[in-house]
Amino acid sequence: MDCCSEEKRKLIEEIGVRFEQVHQLAPLAARIYGIMILSPKDGHTFDEILSITCASKSSVSTHLNHLLQLKKVEYFTKPGDRKRYFRASSYYLKNTLEEYYENINEELKLIDKIINFNKDNNTQKFQSTGQIALLFREYLESQKMNIENVINKMSKIEI
Repeated sequence: MDCCSEEKRKLIEEIGVRFEQVHQLAPLAARIYGIMILSPKDGHTFDEILSITCASKSSVSTHLNHLLQLKKVEYFTKPGDRKRYFRASSYYLKNTLEEYYENINEELKLIDKIINFNKDNNTQKFQSTGQIALLFREYLESQKMNIENVINKMSKIEI
């Protein structure tokens, strides 16, 4: 990453580490995604990404294709230029919120099963600690509504 400032390299690394954890991305894919998000240009060519990452062609190609499949990255072409230019999806933040929304839905399904099981089969446990699970469920519902509101607002903004 010798074409980036020290500050940008550090931020790409920080973004990369976070995206590895949150989005379950491979390290190189997470860093490519970070590069795309921080790019001041209207996209990067494949060769530019190679130069920035110092990774092999096959690795960069594999991870770019994965990011394209996940809709985290998109490509476009310029008239008269055969090269593809890659950039972060215009909707990467909205897509991230949609992922969180789905995770919350899955968590709600599981917490409901736990609550119902303990209510029916562990009555004493449910009476003593069931309120904690109900509070957690309430928290998840409020997060779900909040995310839904933000996604709706984002959908109204033209990019």
